[in-house]
Amino acid sequence: MPQRLAALLHVARVLLGHGRRLVETVPERAANVEFAALAGVCGTYSLPTILARLQRGILRAMALERYLLARAAKGREIGFVYARERRPAKPAAEPSDGEPASGEAASKGPGDRDEPSDPGDDEKAPRRPAFDPDDLRIPTPEELDAEVRRRPLGRTILSICMDLAVIPSFCTGPFWNQISDALMNYGGSFPTLFKIRQYRETSFQKERDKKPDTWGFDWKFPPPEIVRKVLGYMIGEVLSSDPFDPLLATAPP
Repeated sequence: MPQRLAALLHVARVLLGHGRRLVETVPERAANVEFAALAGVCGTYSLPTILARLQRGILRAMALERYLLARAAKGREIGFVYARERRPAKPAAEPSDGEPASGEAASKGPGDRDEPSDPGDDEKAPRRPAFDPDDLRIPTPEELDAEVRRRPLGRTILSICMDLAVIPSFCTGPFWNQISDALMNYGGSFPTLFKIRQYRETSFQKERDKKPDTWGFDWKFPPPEIVRKVLGYMIGEVLSSDPFDPLLATAPP
């Protein structure tokens, strides 16, 4: 199997195994005060919202695995894709005296700009407000397969991480390094990752402010022992007798 492809396949399978374990354990741990560490990454205490995102992340990881296995069967390696720096937008021509500006231009101030879309959104789908909390649509397997083929693989991995609540403090050091390499070398965006993380923290804090009984727990910087209490493991650890072990976490034929 080509070396770079094998490394990406390992990442996809670890994420897939993590998502499947999380779906099994989240409902029974949601009542614990430590659950805030996971809920904060998801941006909400809402269990239906968290489970919907987990399901979408699992399906997207399965689509990524299918794509990588299909390439491996042909012996095709993965090429590097580096994120391009966006060029500054050209200033719009100012309307002449007496000529009204367009509706879009007139509605924006001098420093206003469009917000980026959540990386889980389809580029050809109608644009929604950035980080729309109601955008919980789960694409069909066919849509996900097409998305994986069309987008840089780093963007797909970024979307999976956001749906499956994968952040550095939840991972072993070596596995987060593998995710970082995948984002850096295959078109992922660290600024997008940080923006979504920041947005969800702000959104979660608004919910948390209404729950005074939870204020005594520091959810932003959980130590490894708290992560293991919430998840049962650190993402990237090899667990013995685990039915969702990455080596077994393969998509159905």
